Amino acid sequence: MSAEDIKQATTREALLKALLDEVKAAYEEARTEVQHHLDAAQEASGARQFNAELPDGRKVGTVSLTGGEPAAQVTDRAAFIAWARETFPAERVTRIVKDVREAFAERLLDEMTAAGVPQVVDPTSGEVHEVPGVEIRPTRKRSHSVRFAKGGRELVGEAWRSGGLAPLVLPALAPGAGDEAA
Repeated sequence: MSAEDIKQATTREALLKALLDEVKAAYEEARTEVQHHLDAAQEASGARQFNAELPDGRKVGTVSLTGGEPAAQVTDRAAFIAWARETFPAERVTRIVKDVREAFAERLLDEMTAAGVPQVVDPTSGEVHEVPGVEIRPTRKRSHSVRFAKGGRELVGEAWRSGGLAPLVLPALAPGAGDEAA
């Protein structure tokens, strides 16, 4: 490999790295902005999905909310264990520390997730119990996904090559972005 080959390869990598850093920063900023708008739209109207379109109106994909599904989670293990041991003594397990059977705890959490409230019904007595130390909360952070329509990526590529997207999505890289006004 010649010195010229090395120079070309290292220059190409450095240029691509600079572009990648710019694109990554712009992408993270856009992703945060989109998440904010999606959360607000879902709260206001229940909408969870929106089309992604080029400036000329051609659809390139769909952006959808993901995550945030509610599930029962133990938030205060000591309170939950104390309640379960007292309320369902047959499920107690005595070890060096007192606990309840994991399968039992999982079953209760599944029941509370299905009901959407931190309550369980004692199958023997029919009594409804408020379960301390458990909350219904999202199991993972809300996010969103982008799914491209058939041919959507190609449409984005064509629009980029035509020069129309840089001012919209990467103004710092748009032709003339570094020029100073005369």
